[in-house]
Amino acid sequence: MQNAAPIAIVGAGIAGLTMALCLARQGFNTDIFEQAETLEEVGAGLQLSPNASRILIELGLLEALRAVWSEPDTIALADGRSLRTLARVPAGADARSRWAAPYGVLHRASLQRILLHAVQSEPRCRLHLGSRIEGDPVPAVMAATGRRPSVTIGADGIRSQVRATLPQGGAVRFTGDVAWRLMVPRACAANCLSDDRVTAFLGANAHLVVYPIRETDSFNLIAIIGGRPANETWVGQNSEERRRELAAAFRHWNAGLRSMLDSAASATYWPLCTVGKGPWHNGRDIVLIGDAAHAMTPFAAQGAAMAIEDAQELARCLKRCDDVAAALRQYEAARRPRIARVRKRGAFNRFAYHAGGPIQVVRNAVLALRGPETLAADLDWLYGYGAPGR
Repeated sequence: MQNAAPIAIVGAGIAGLTMALCLARQGFNTDIFEQAETLEEVGAGLQLSPNASRILIELGLLEALRAVWSEPDTIALADGRSLRTLARVPAGADARSRWAAPYGVLHRASLQRILLHAVQSEPRCRLHLGSRIEGDPVPAVMAATGRRPSVTIGADGIRSQVRATLPQGGAVRFTGDVAWRLMVPRACAANCLSDDRVTAFLGANAHLVVYPIRETDSFNLIAIIGGRPANETWVGQNSEERRRELAAAFRHWNAGLRSMLDSAASATYWPLCTVGKGPWHNGRDIVLIGDAAHAMTPFAAQGAAMAIEDAQELARCLKRCDDVAAALRQYEAARRPRIARVRKRGAFNRFAYHAGGPIQVVRNAVLALRGPETLAADLDWLYGYGAPGR
């Protein structure tokens, strides 16, 4: 695409802001439309695996990330009752060496703030806050800017308004699991938690992921259990009834972990949803990225990473193709196999993490036979994506 009109991006979350920066690096001008008056990222912690951090570093964000993230030495699986370590994957310096990029953990709001500052400092990007794009996005963008965008990119999340305009667009489906997100101050954290590791504690029908958040001197907790959907707004606030459901799911777990979950003052629950099969573009000038295209469960901790990968791939396709339709086809052809494989890994992790009874015994025995090097090698395809020589 040479001398193209500006590209419109609907949504200024992690996906949309990363998309704008990737396009700017390829020489494209963008208009980013966000319905919120101010950008306030919902949620808590975020894991940035090397396949994602590599792209952010290429965008020039390493120093800003270093100021806020932590690089854990280990990613571990542990038993939720006994706290016994079942498996571990080296991270820290090993991640940088093996996958040519860091594995970092930070607050989602910190990443959004870094991306926002970069976008606001980029002359090729124009951010329009308080701008809701509804219905057919092209005329809505034209009304706001006075010109037709060369491409319109839906980066507006799982409830995407842009996806709704595509014929037979993918439908949102509740998976049957609910993710609780909690932040626990360091002073209130269980003694088994460590600053130098990401730990997934496993148990029958539930698991708990814990890692440090440097900026807030706290630990981020994601507890995933079976449950009911919240309501039409998709996210629910803390309530006594919901907290009883959470406590019941962990009633047989280690007392220190239970106490920490019970005492956490701030909590939200997010029914986990996915987006089913459907087109990612209209064959002409509208395309989806991130959760808008392929929202997935967090069992592989790759939701944000896949959106970041999407942004880089789409920007490259648009740069090398003179024809927009051809670029959109190339983008989808490149990304669908990758997304399918990550989803498959997430489904396997869900099965393994929530195993009980005899399956749990077999799982633990298999993990005991596999050392850190073997487990790290199993992740080369995921974390090494885009690394030099791969």
